[in-house]
Amino acid sequence: MEKTIRIREFRPGDEAAFRRLSEEWITRYFSLEAKDRELFDDPQGRVIAQGGLILIMENDGQPVGCCALINKDHETFEIAKMTVAKAHQGRGLGRILLQSCIDRARLRGKKRLFLETNSKLEAAVGLYRKLGFVELPPSAWPPSAYTRVDLAMELRLTGVVERPQDEFAG
Repeated sequence: MEKTIRIREFRPGDEAAFRRLSEEWITRYFSLEAKDRELFDDPQGRVIAQGGLILIMENDGQPVGCCALINKDHETFEIAKMTVAKAHQGRGLGRILLQSCIDRARLRGKKRLFLETNSKLEAAVGLYRKLGFVELPPSAWPPSAYTRVDLAMELRLTGVVERPQDEFAG
């Protein structure tokens, strides 16, 4: 039986899924930090009300991934809290979710995507590189609010997208 993967924007009631999915990957590799908790305690106020968005990836209606696009300025979104649940990894869902972030940033007229990560997250860093993100030298980005960050990357956006694809068969 074919499963349906759907990406949609955050709506009230998604707070618990966003927290659960994000905490799952963070605590697998690192410790939760104060900045994480602030965002999880008020995702609508910290992201959406500030001009950003949160994407929820569903597999047959169940949340299996998420990503926040934090509005940094008129031309930049920061990608944060991007994850696919461990049980759903290895199926290309991270690539689909990241491409959806790229498409939505273009749709909103952004010229740049920025992200902070850790070099030990090799699969994630590899995915970012495959989709065109490049490493920034430490002098090119401000100090991070997270102790786990040792790498920053960016993608300069060109072109436009009329409408992001939201459903995928898989």
